[in-house]
Amino acid sequence: MAKNLKFIFSGIAGIVAPIVALVCIFTAVGTYSAFSWQNNALSDLGSMNQEPTRSLFNYGLIAGGIMALGFAYGLKNYLRGWEGGTWAAIAFALEMLTLVGIGVFPGDFMPSAHVHYYVSVAFFVLFPVVGFMITYGLLKTGQKKLAGLTLLLAILAALVWIAHWTAHPFGPGVAIPEIVAAMCAGAWVAIVGALMVKKGFGEGSPSIENNGAQGREGSTGNKFFNSVIEE
Repeated sequence: MAKNLKFIFSGIAGIVAPIVALVCIFTAVGTYSAFSWQNNALSDLGSMNQEPTRSLFNYGLIAGGIMALGFAYGLKNYLRGWEGGTWAAIAFALEMLTLVGIGVFPGDFMPSAHVHYYVSVAFFVLFPVVGFMITYGLLKTGQKKLAGLTLLLAILAALVWIAHWTAHPFGPGVAIPEIVAAMCAGAWVAIVGALMVKKGFGEGSPSIENNGAQGREGSTGNKFFNSVIEE
């Protein structure tokens, strides 16, 4: 079968982007012994005058966000069976630009203007919103299992913040809800990225007309991805 290089490269970007961002976050945490998951925000790592903590955090988010923009390019085509797919892809790209903004504008950048606060809030609000949008689109194109996964991750990303602001189960800091929401977003991007790569090699299709046409032979990994995109 002919290969779709756009899907392949966009999918690889989707797989690599969250890995880069999350590895840099956890490595930055490991380089700062005073960091507390209960009392700090993740963004504190990017505003302190300590290296390599500051650079790891900020540049990791910038790199991850830029790579995820390549994923957003393929997302439009992945949702091609839904008329709102372009807008969903644009909304996702905007979310990734706010991730880049978190690294570009750390907490100590013009603190009186609260630039870092605004881009951070925008990132954590946008993922559930974009997730709900894409859930609807996936349902419209017959991808019920992937829609369910998307909805589950979007709800979890929203609930962890609701729990923080209402019951404060994680302590006064926001690092735990931040990392839970970030991992929800990263998991979704990586999973859809893997499906894009699979589609690029002609091993599956996200469109409704092909949902039942693919065989279920292959490795355990193939069966997993087929179970997501096929009904």
